[in-house]
Amino acid sequence: MAVEIALERARVRYGPLEALHGVDLRVPTARLTVLLGRNGAGRSTALQALAGSVRLSGGRVSWHGGSTAGRDITRLDAYRRARLGLALVPSERAVFPSLTVAEHLSRLTGPARESALDLFPELRPRLDRRAGTLSGGEQQMVALAPALAGPARLLLLDEFGRGLAAPVTARVRAALAVAVAAGRTVLLAEQALPPDLPVDLVYLLHRGSVAFVGEPGEPALRDGPGPGGPPER
Repeated sequence: MAVEIALERARVRYGPLEALHGVDLRVPTARLTVLLGRNGAGRSTALQALAGSVRLSGGRVSWHGGSTAGRDITRLDAYRRARLGLALVPSERAVFPSLTVAEHLSRLTGPARESALDLFPELRPRLDRRAGTLSGGEQQMVALAPALAGPARLLLLDEFGRGLAAPVTARVRAALAVAVAAGRTVLLAEQALPPDLPVDLVYLLHRGSVAFVGEPGEPALRDGPGPGGPPER
């Protein structure tokens, strides 16, 4: 199976705290992969390490783009990784508060912009509003629209349903299924497996390490990461 991007023995430190402990994560091309874990397990850090938002203290990031030979992009800036075709939608601070909705969508071409507004029609009457004045759910739509309707071949979405109404979340899930069927690669960070999505591969992170990797129906996944006390944060 072709690989889109990979973490290899990846370590990330925030001061004295190590958030990732030598994580190996291979994201298959044109598939939907879910990165599971409790709060604080390292899911967001793993996505940010792939996108270049945080730097590794050890290991490497390898970009394959569907080819067999990987390219070391560990030292590549986030904006240069975006040019390769990565799009990250973080769980927090995903919009620029001072920019309008229209300005957020300005990077999209005409048809892509219309596709974004068809997916999120709630944004049409708010094009002239600054993102900072929108509700949390509306801000999430503004963040998701360029990623879903744009040209990125790899989508990294961190709890994309946060703040969204159930019908909107269902629309996004349908759009993600279409994206994967069209050959795009999707990596979701979630606390639980999302329903109504064709998940191909699951990684379970526990306290910064990979506790499980496999298909979503495997019994080991249902058993969870084992005892660990209260949810990590």
